[in-house]
Amino acid sequence: MAKRDYYEVLGVSKTATDEEIKKAYRKLARQYHPDVNKDNPKEAETKFKEVNEAYSVLSDSQKRAAYDQYGHAASDPNFGAGGFGGGFGDFGFDGFGDIFDMFFGGSGGRSSRQRNGPQRGNDLRFDMEISFEEAAFGKETTIEIPRTEVCPTCKGNRAKPGTPIKNCPNCNGTGQVQVTQNTAFGRFVNVRTCEKCNGEGKTIETPCAECGGSGRVRKNRKIEVKIPAGVESGSRLRISNEGEAGSRGGSNGDLYIYIYVKAHPKFERQGYDVHSEIKISVTQAALGTTVTVATLDGKVELRIPEGTQHGTSFRMKGHGIPQLRGHGRGDHFVKVKVTIPTKLTGEQRELLKKLALAFGEDLSADDKGFISKVKDAFK
Repeated sequence: MAKRDYYEVLGVSKTATDEEIKKAYRKLARQYHPDVNKDNPKEAETKFKEVNEAYSVLSDSQKRAAYDQYGHAASDPNFGAGGFGGGFGDFGFDGFGDIFDMFFGGSGGRSSRQRNGPQRGNDLRFDMEISFEEAAFGKETTIEIPRTEVCPTCKGNRAKPGTPIKNCPNCNGTGQVQVTQNTAFGRFVNVRTCEKCNGEGKTIETPCAECGGSGRVRKNRKIEVKIPAGVESGSRLRISNEGEAGSRGGSNGDLYIYIYVKAHPKFERQGYDVHSEIKISVTQAALGTTVTVATLDGKVELRIPEGTQHGTSFRMKGHGIPQLRGHGRGDHFVKVKVTIPTKLTGEQRELLKKLALAFGEDLSADDKGFISKVKDAFK
C-alpha cells in the first residue's frame, strides 16, 4: 500500500509554518492515541504511527527539504546519504507514555531527563544574494552573523572561575522533587522539576561576570562560506555546528544559507542551460553571417547560415551552467530575432522593390506597403 503524502496526513499545506505543523500534529496525536481509542486500539495505533512518521520528517528542516524535492523516495536507505528515515522510533519517544507526558504535563522517565539534560542549540538562517555568474561558477566569501556562543570565561558552566558549583539543597542534586498529595482516591506522588535549580541539580554561588550566569554570550562571528557552482535561486546550504550554542553541554545548532540569484539583463536560466537572444538584419538572415555572442565564458563567435528564419535557435554546446555536484555543463541557446528597418531612403526602397519583383512578388496587387508586408512576414 502506497504511503500517503505527509502534508495530507497532518492536514496542512506545503507552505505551512513549523508552528502550524506542530499544532496539527498535537491535535492528531491526541485524537489517535490508542489510550484514548479503547474501542479500536489497533486502527488508532496505525494512524498514530502514521501521524508521528509524518511529523518526524516535516518538523526537521533538512528532512522536510529532502521530502519536498524527492517525496517518499528520500526515505529509501540507498537514497543519498541514507535517506531521512522517518520511522516511529526515529522521533525519540520510548512509547505512548512519553508523548502523553509531553502533551498533558506528565513527568518522570526519559522525558524528564531529556528536558533537564543537554539541549541542542537553535539553527540559524542567513539569506545571501549572489549574481548570475556567481551562481554558475560558485564563489568563496565571508559572512558575519550574530549568534549565541559558549561563554569563553566560564566555558559554559555559568560560575565565576574558581568558585564552587554545589548540589542543589532542594533536590539533593537530582533535579527533581517529589510532591505527595492525599486525595479521596488515594495517595498520589508527583515528580516535578526542581524550581530552585531548574532541573540541573546544581546551584551557583557566584555567577560568571561575563555571561551573567547564563553560560552563553552574544557574539558576531565571521564564517567562511563556499558556494558550489551550479546553485539555483532558492537553494539551501547547511553548515554544521555553526548555529546557536547549546546549553548544558548540548551541541551547537546548524547554519542554513538560503541563496537568491539576481536576474541577468541578457541571460535566462532553464535548468543547466542558458538562453539569450541576438538581433540580426534581414540581409544577414538571408545571406548568412558570423555574429559575436555574449556567453558566460565571454565573447564567442556563432555562424548564422543563409536563409535563417526569425525565431530560430542555435545551440552552443558546453557554454551553459556547470552541473551541481556533477560533471559537464549545460548548453547556451541563442534565439535569432530578425529586425526590420523602420525608415528607408528612396534608393533603399527602390532596391527592395526590385528584389521583390525578382522573387516574383506583385506589389501592385496589394496597396499595402512593401515594408509592412515584410514586417508581417516576420511576426
